Amino acid sequence: MALLGASIALFAYTKILGKPTVVISKDSSGVEVQNARAFLTSMQMQEGQIDFTYAAEQTVHAVVHVHTKTTMGGQVENPILEWFYGDRYSKPREVQGYGSGVIISGDGYIITNNHVIENAESVDVTLNDKRIFTAKVVGRDPGSDIALLKIKADNLPYIKYGDSEQLRLGEWVLAVGNPFNLTSTVTAGIVSAKGRSLGLNEGSYKIESFIQTDAALNMGNSGGALVNTKGLLVGITSAILSPSGAYAGNSFAIPVTIVKKVVDDLKEYGEVQRALIGVEIDDVDAEIAAKQNLGEVKGILIKRIVPDGSAEEANLKINDVIVKFDGIDVNTVSELQEQVGKHRPGDKATVTYIRNSKENSVPIVLKNEAGTTSVVTTAMTDDEVYGARLESIGTDEMRSLNVDYGVKIADLKDGKLKDLGIKRGYIILNVNGKKVRNPSDMKQFTNNERTLKSIGGIQSDGTIFSYQFGN
Repeated sequence: MALLGASIALFAYTKILGKPTVVISKDSSGVEVQNARAFLTSMQMQEGQIDFTYAAEQTVHAVVHVHTKTTMGGQVENPILEWFYGDRYSKPREVQGYGSGVIISGDGYIITNNHVIENAESVDVTLNDKRIFTAKVVGRDPGSDIALLKIKADNLPYIKYGDSEQLRLGEWVLAVGNPFNLTSTVTAGIVSAKGRSLGLNEGSYKIESFIQTDAALNMGNSGGALVNTKGLLVGITSAILSPSGAYAGNSFAIPVTIVKKVVDDLKEYGEVQRALIGVEIDDVDAEIAAKQNLGEVKGILIKRIVPDGSAEEANLKINDVIVKFDGIDVNTVSELQEQVGKHRPGDKATVTYIRNSKENSVPIVLKNEAGTTSVVTTAMTDDEVYGARLESIGTDEMRSLNVDYGVKIADLKDGKLKDLGIKRGYIILNVNGKKVRNPSDMKQFTNNERTLKSIGGIQSDGTIFSYQFGN
């Protein structure tokens, strides 16, 4: 009887009490796999491997709420709209906007998105401790969608720069911002992809190399912080991809490698020092790879060489395939733009390319848009007329406005245009009866600001404005 009892006890222990050991080592059953994963995840959490509390505590006080105000309409009457909808279209109305910003220094420098503060007449910043400050716009760059603000304050909490190039796919990140005016909100996700281009930014020399994550972003998150689990800034949250306009599982941030360069330029020069190789390029696809005998689909194809540019001086040719920039692999246009975007005109770099199935490397000196290595500052620009600094508009913006010419008012100081009620963000299409195609046309057609008989264009809300003056 003793032996029989011992045998029964041993059998029961093997079949019942010993079962969890067998479950963890097997994955043929859904129930068994769930049990194993629950056990492993629990252990990871206890060891602190997926603990976001430190990063959240280190960053939430350094992310601010950005509030903007703009007055729209009221300058030009539209009789057609007034006939159908009343006079509300001819009366000025205040438009408010909001977003997020990231404090990057204790003395009050704050990064946000250009699209958060673009066209704003006033910008206020609310800190996490409820203090409110009026912010000065130090500079902005539509090409990267970065703007730099400054408030008068000291000893502020701030977020230190990390390294977005060290981010790996699947790595955990946190998004900190103010969605729907809900302040101090933290969401978590993983790095889903890097080097994404969405075609959102403005200008002929726009830079897009977004970090894609699945951390939840919504309206108001723009300009907020993307941080790693150490609480270091790796990106500025900027956009979502969604069929409805609400978060749908994909969000995008500007890498801190781009952000830091733009911010440094705005602080030092007031303008971004855009370095250029002097080429028109395209991604390599399977057809191009076969035609160029690459052996694999990689690199960026040179389609055109800009005369007197850096590439021409370095003896690069059409159909060369760039595969590395300064020793870093580049396989898409956005990846190359990100690497070049870290440099200023006059910097030296090395371009590795494939020509006739042979890989070569060549030193190159980067230039600016004007084809020189000089530093460009706000004070040096010749694009200011009647107190307005003008900039050309890109093809995407022309298409959206249904025009094929015009210049945008990038910044506005006291002067004739401001006195007329014209605001930053307006598009000037004509002056003194002539079409304005670039900033220099404004000075030429006004006889160096001595003659202004008429001016017309498009307001920020899409309506037309037109002024006529006597002789």
